Amino acid sequence: MEDMIMAIAEQWGYVGIAVLIALENIFPPIPSEVILTFGGFLTTFTKLNIWGVILAATTGSVAGALVLYFAGWLLGRERLLKFLDGRAGRLLHFKKEDVELTLEWFSKKGKAAVFFCRCIPILRSLISIPAGMSGMAMGPFMVMTTAGTLVWNIVLVHMGAFAGASWEIITKWMDTYKNWTILVLAALLSVAAAVIFRRVKKRKKS
Repeated sequence: MEDMIMAIAEQWGYVGIAVLIALENIFPPIPSEVILTFGGFLTTFTKLNIWGVILAATTGSVAGALVLYFAGWLLGRERLLKFLDGRAGRLLHFKKEDVELTLEWFSKKGKAAVFFCRCIPILRSLISIPAGMSGMAMGPFMVMTTAGTLVWNIVLVHMGAFAGASWEIITKWMDTYKNWTILVLAALLSVAAAVIFRRVKKRKKS
């Protein structure tokens, strides 16, 4: 996959980088760190410049985020609540009221979550779905998504340009960062699962 990414970025320049980053947002397994650091490296021996790569990557990233935002919006609050209000909700032990409160919280306080998650692998894509589902206003979503994306893109493109021909070293560092992120997420999910299990156990006893 990396060879294909590099070939597209090198052959198509800014357009290739924008398309690749848009796809990376919709399909998280595509590694943005490879696209961005290699894009930074390209600026050292081609006509591409650093801020052009950053702009192209940011445009693609926001476009991809909007696709997932609208996917969440189309699923919608009402469909989700209706789904959880039925048998599925009873099996999962989700209360409709709890879900409503969560979505309400996200619509009011989710701006920071959108910004910070744009700098976390995997979550940088997925955060757009609950944003759309909760009905988060398009304006704040676009501002936070663009701001968080810019931070991520600026750092990685500059790192790729600084590393030059050794840009792949950066991707190895990012793999370590991604692995730690996955471990933290796994730990958080385990805690959440334990809490849910205890709640279910208490309900069965009562």
